[in-house]
Amino acid sequence: MEQLVTSPDTTATARSRTSHQLLQPPEQESAAAPRRNRRMRRTFAVTALLAAGALTLSACGGDAEAGSGDGKNGQAGADAAAAKDASDAKIKVSSKDGATDASINDTGVKVSGGKLTDVKLTVADSGAPVEGAISGDGLSWKPGAQLERGTKYKLVANAKDAKGRSATENASFTTVSSANSFIGTYTPDNGKTVGVGMPVSFNFDKVIANKKDVQSHITVTSSSGQKVVGHWFGAQRLDFRPEEYWKAGSKVTMKIDLDGVQGGDGITGVQSKTVNFTIGRSQVSTVDMDTQTMTIKRDGKTFKTIPISGGSADHPTYNGQMVISEKFKQTRMDGSTVGFGGEYDIKDVPHAMRLSSSGTFIHGNYWGSPSIFGKSGTSHGCVGLQDSKGGGGDTPGKWFFDNSLIGDVVIVKGSPDKTVQPDNGLNGWNLSWSQWQSGSAA
Repeated sequence: MEQLVTSPDTTATARSRTSHQLLQPPEQESAAAPRRNRRMRRTFAVTALLAAGALTLSACGGDAEAGSGDGKNGQAGADAAAAKDASDAKIKVSSKDGATDASINDTGVKVSGGKLTDVKLTVADSGAPVEGAISGDGLSWKPGAQLERGTKYKLVANAKDAKGRSATENASFTTVSSANSFIGTYTPDNGKTVGVGMPVSFNFDKVIANKKDVQSHITVTSSSGQKVVGHWFGAQRLDFRPEEYWKAGSKVTMKIDLDGVQGGDGITGVQSKTVNFTIGRSQVSTVDMDTQTMTIKRDGKTFKTIPISGGSADHPTYNGQMVISEKFKQTRMDGSTVGFGGEYDIKDVPHAMRLSSSGTFIHGNYWGSPSIFGKSGTSHGCVGLQDSKGGGGDTPGKWFFDNSLIGDVVIVKGSPDKTVQPDNGLNGWNLSWSQWQSGSAA
């Protein structure tokens, strides 16, 4: 029978013995013991060296003697050193990085602790640059034009502090979309001189549910000190006027502060600007349908009387106070566009001035006989003035056109027709002051 014997210092080698072989005597076994112990010590020493090597390799290149420190403290020191040498310039972009409802008006860059050196704003999709300018003191930057709605932009701003250390800020943002915003087209425009009857009129491109907040963020004031009140016509039109016509020569300021104002569920205003306009001389013209004449008063005094031809008995002219809202040296008048059949289509009507949205004009008439003016009404509701084809010459039509401003008042009386509706054109003067105030949401 064989027995398997292994050495205590290795498992790699085995000796076999047969049953007739004698085992080593005890004294021989003791003599061999020191050799085995020496082999064991050598094995333990090699193992210790390998373990030390493994520890060295796991230190990521650090000093093996720095056993008391750790990686976090080392990184913190590096971060502190970098922060100590960082630029004092702090750049702030008005539109937050990642924003999806950024303002189209207030986008800009400011810096403290330094000065801007370069700002680049581009349309993200096309890379088209948006022009802008750094302020003279180097502390701010603004685009040169209003941004587009629903457009993604990218901005990179660079600055330096007093020690010449650089700072950079990046931002990517999308302006508020057309679907989620509202704007108001308004009249009059900035810098215009208008007549004493000119209201401020807003037409919004969305239904306004939050009328109070929207109205309160539009203020209209006059150098004359007249109280100005807003009036809503439905949910998309807001007009402003004083109790009486504006004082001649006064300066009117309209401040629009709608950027960020909630107009209703899911729609936000985007407009922010100031508009200034001037009230010119006072001119109020009264058309008397009984006498077929128009009397022009300038600054309260009768200035001129002109014969006219108003609406016929079948198509009378509206009564009431009407305001000139548009002027055309020549225009086409097609009866089919205002509810008539093919009764007329005149392609070159001279000196036309709009009095209502529904098609009432005061205009030159070259096709009628001179005998009708001051005698009879022959029009389809307009007020006709004698004129010449092409608008040349010294005619009543040309004179009135040249001497009228948008915003001048034309009052019609004596017609068998009803009074024009206050929202048919810029004709809110046909409401009493109490009626006007009752339409305010503020």
